[in-house]
Amino acid sequence: MMRIKIILFTLLFFFFSNEYKSQVNPTNRQVVLQGFWWDYWNSNFPNGWSNYLSELAPRLKELGIDAIWIPPSIKNTGTNSVGYAPFDHYDLGDKYQKNSVKTRMGDKDELLRMVAVMKANGIDVIQDIVLNHITGAGSASNGGGGQDATAMDDGTTNKFKNFRYACFATPAFNETATNYLNRAGRFSKNWQNFYPNNNNICCTNDINSPFWGPDISYESNAFGISGNAIFNPSQSNDYMRSEIRNWLIWYKKQVGWDGVRIDAVKHFPTYAAEDFLWNLQNNALWANGTNEMFAVGEWVGNSAQLDAWANNVQNRAGTFDFSLRFALSDIINGNGNFNLGSIPAAQQTNRLRTVPFVNNHDTYRPQLDALGNYTGWNAGSQIGTQIEPNDPRSSIAYAIAMSVDGAPEIFFEDLFNIGYLGNRFNHHPTNNIELTTFSDVQNIIWCHQNLHFKEGAYMVRSQLQDALVIERQGKALIGVNDHFTNWQNLTGIQTSFSDGTILADYSGANGTTTQTVYGGGLVNISIPPCNGTAAAGRKGYSIWAPQGILTNYLRPSESITQEWEMEDDLGDSGVASLQQGGRLPTDSRDCRVVGRIFTDSATSVSIDIYPQNSLDSITIEWLDKSCNVIDTIANKGNFNFAISANYDGWHTIRIRNTSDNQVGQKCFVKVNYTAPLVIQSNVVKNKCACENTSGSSIYEIDNQLLNIYPNPANDYINVLIPEEALTDLMSFTILDSYGNIVKEGWQKLGLTSFDISIQNLVCGLYFIRLRNSKMTINGKFVKTD
Repeated sequence: MMRIKIILFTLLFFFFSNEYKSQVNPTNRQVVLQGFWWDYWNSNFPNGWSNYLSELAPRLKELGIDAIWIPPSIKNTGTNSVGYAPFDHYDLGDKYQKNSVKTRMGDKDELLRMVAVMKANGIDVIQDIVLNHITGAGSASNGGGGQDATAMDDGTTNKFKNFRYACFATPAFNETATNYLNRAGRFSKNWQNFYPNNNNICCTNDINSPFWGPDISYESNAFGISGNAIFNPSQSNDYMRSEIRNWLIWYKKQVGWDGVRIDAVKHFPTYAAEDFLWNLQNNALWANGTNEMFAVGEWVGNSAQLDAWANNVQNRAGTFDFSLRFALSDIINGNGNFNLGSIPAAQQTNRLRTVPFVNNHDTYRPQLDALGNYTGWNAGSQIGTQIEPNDPRSSIAYAIAMSVDGAPEIFFEDLFNIGYLGNRFNHHPTNNIELTTFSDVQNIIWCHQNLHFKEGAYMVRSQLQDALVIERQGKALIGVNDHFTNWQNLTGIQTSFSDGTILADYSGANGTTTQTVYGGGLVNISIPPCNGTAAAGRKGYSIWAPQGILTNYLRPSESITQEWEMEDDLGDSGVASLQQGGRLPTDSRDCRVVGRIFTDSATSVSIDIYPQNSLDSITIEWLDKSCNVIDTIANKGNFNFAISANYDGWHTIRIRNTSDNQVGQKCFVKVNYTAPLVIQSNVVKNKCACENTSGSSIYEIDNQLLNIYPNPANDYINVLIPEEALTDLMSFTILDSYGNIVKEGWQKLGLTSFDISIQNLVCGLYFIRLRNSKMTINGKFVKTD
């Protein structure tokens, strides 16, 4: 009788699995690496995580990673922020704001290069996006201009709800309140755009409470003007929802990412999330993600809540499967007393786009020593219980997460060992010895990809207290064992393999032992204990599939398309910025820098121009890494410029009016190219700024060579003269952030340092240049009150 019940259950599950498999979104098989940890940092790549990931990309390709989830990449309140304190949606590390051009990820050029390098390695990029709040209103000097006395108070942000941004037309040449309130960058925001406002209360539920900063109100009536801003354009119905929608489409086109991870989705309305997802999938023109675009929302809750959110966004996104994750952490906490047979019931029901996971940056917040090794856990700031990579049952959790339905997410610290070897902050990502992998997780990824788990329907074959066996129909059997010392030797496991099929254990736990299918699809398998005594040191899992399968999984290299919109409320003309952006000026051939791309030597670059005015001719300039114009073309209307790159490295694109008597206009520049698979990120990057906006060297300002103390300063600065410059008299020039000379002089021969009074300078960023007949040396400092 029991045998009949088991067969009936198996048949029912088989038919359900086949029906379910036909609905699965194609992205539901992707293996996604979370490409960062909380407070990510590497001293070899300071404020340059994009460069770190670019150099890591070939290893990810080799490991079989399909997609990488990257942190939020817009300008935050400072480079000390890891991305979840968004300030300016249209600053990707190209504007000088908040005392920096760069974000924690690096500058805009480096971000775009990283995405292109990932695509060249066949890896999709999943962009993390924060849609429930923004923060950091005001200038970098004590928040000047950020507060609006007319605002309704939410009880936590003290009415700091004026958001104004630098742009090409209005750079941040100082940090006064007046300058801040004059900034005319795109998507300014006022207090009415947040809770509370005249129509919408705050602080009563998850959506309208300011947990992390001014809390966005997506209601159609949440609009109005500032009580004190100088740049104060009118707003209209549905302002925040419309502007976020427009920004997301711009963001996708500009950067070229493939999908989204949406932060804290329970903290803003589901109708807004569904709106944004639909537009990214269907209303981004050439950049449409289509309904197959990878999308996942972070909702911390039970299975019913996860299913409800996915249903409410019309299955345009899935959710991280916290329901399953809570069960996986129970395995760890159970210390051998958990019922593995209950795991299949733990996964959420709506699995069309589900993302099973073991850890992420919110569930894994270790306390660290000076070398970055684990010393404890920040239980108050993490969600649930961490699953530590060296826990004897962590491999069980990963084997389950990779075998159930969904697109499994791999946490950085679970794949790469940065918590036990003193290497967290100083390893090189290309060095396999400095940055080692955890063998079990690497093996499970290999099996998932090369045995093609997700091409077979999900079927539960055995559910016992200490053993669980899952089949991916016709592809593999995955067995897990919760016992610390005893093997699980299971006989007569029903499979869909034909009799006579020889199955090998691709985990290596059973060595070269094989098993032959018999008696109508039955097989005997052995699953090792959790203590690591099995062959290859495997802990608690084995993976059986037809013998003789070799590495066969490879995603093809892809080109990337990125589009720049040239308009005065984007970019930044200030000398401290990348000096990119801006519309073409009226009656002038002054050029504008479109942007910079990092091409493969064999690539064919396609540049498409879409001007606002089709009657006037536009000239495109293609510059090499030394800022030499190596090719140019002029044409009217929409046109294409095809060019070949002759080396791996940076190229700059600039545009200008072809004649002096043309009206100013906006235009779009779309570029398709292929990046190299392997790069060295520390190559020199020249700014190649246009002469009319450049008061500085063409070299990046951030390559500071001068030692200046104190910095910031208010009365004087002391400049240390480099040793190689001591033999010759040097002049000094101080420039403001517009490139205007504000002070000049000479240092006395024989001094190793000299003082300069800055008492008469207004507060803001300044650049200093030492120059003689042999060399020019740059530096920068900040003048404070």
